[in-house]
Amino acid sequence: MFDCGKIAIIGGGSWATAIAKIVVEHTHHIGWYMRRDDRIEDFKRLGHNPAYLVGAHFNVDEIFFSSDLNKIVEAYDTLVFVTPSPYLKNHLRKLKTRIRDKFVLTAIKGIVPDENLACSEYFHHVYDVPYENLACIGGPSHAEEVALERLSYLTVGCADIDKAKAFTEVLSSDFIKTKTSCDVIGIEYSSVLKNVYAIAAGICGGLKYGDNFQAVLMSNAVQEMNRFLTAIHPMERNVYDSVYLGDLLVTGYSNFSRNRTFGTMIGKGYSVKSAQIEMEMIAEGYFGTKCMKEINRHMHVNMPILDAVYNILYERINPQIEIKLLTDSFR
Repeated sequence: MFDCGKIAIIGGGSWATAIAKIVVEHTHHIGWYMRRDDRIEDFKRLGHNPAYLVGAHFNVDEIFFSSDLNKIVEAYDTLVFVTPSPYLKNHLRKLKTRIRDKFVLTAIKGIVPDENLACSEYFHHVYDVPYENLACIGGPSHAEEVALERLSYLTVGCADIDKAKAFTEVLSSDFIKTKTSCDVIGIEYSSVLKNVYAIAAGICGGLKYGDNFQAVLMSNAVQEMNRFLTAIHPMERNVYDSVYLGDLLVTGYSNFSRNRTFGTMIGKGYSVKSAQIEMEMIAEGYFGTKCMKEINRHMHVNMPILDAVYNILYERINPQIEIKLLTDSFR
């Protein structure tokens, strides 16, 4: 049986904090990379992340904090990357330590910008990490609910199922149910698309479309997601599993969803920039929309919801006009 060894968290946001809380309660020791020393010092003093999920308390004696990425990578066997996708490349530029032999998990729900690659693809192509050493963590799972110990279901995807199973044992608890999958690419791309569709749901909410239409939007979204996943990574998968459809639904409907919140503001008439400033948090779907649009220029999949969100966010088409055109395409 594969042993995950010593585990480190890379990233300091809300999802990183939630995953760290789950892992350290099993292992009683983690490494934790955060880029800001002042935030590390505040964390040690307060016993919780000073910026995210402040109600989640930690025994800081069980955590080795460092703002030196290479120090963390050298000392730990399993690396869980939970940084916003737009910043992943910048963090990794500091990396001088070979990670080919590490077990690398991504809990990043985004595409690496400019490269237009899912995170596991990026680690494979740029850092030569073999696919059997690459895994991903999929939802549906809002960090806020995980921190509150509300029942959640997580899927660990890896080409090496033994490694996926080993990490599910680290995550499993009374309030975390787990399963495994070999569909790493499908899980990663679906986690990007569901953010795009959540923005669409928010835009429609901001425009006062009701629950009846939201249901139609989500049913069309899962069909669109399935078309894309089948095109980019054909394999036998059930798109109605919780890691695909469940993650889509929670992101599209929940008040915890920052992508839905961002879309609602756009639907109410905010500009992209003003919505981003007011939110003070990253809506990864904004970046994911552009990346997915560029990827689909080569794939030629029929994706009217993606196209509509792209037109609103990047072409500055009036949301009312664009969504009306979208509704006319639904049945």
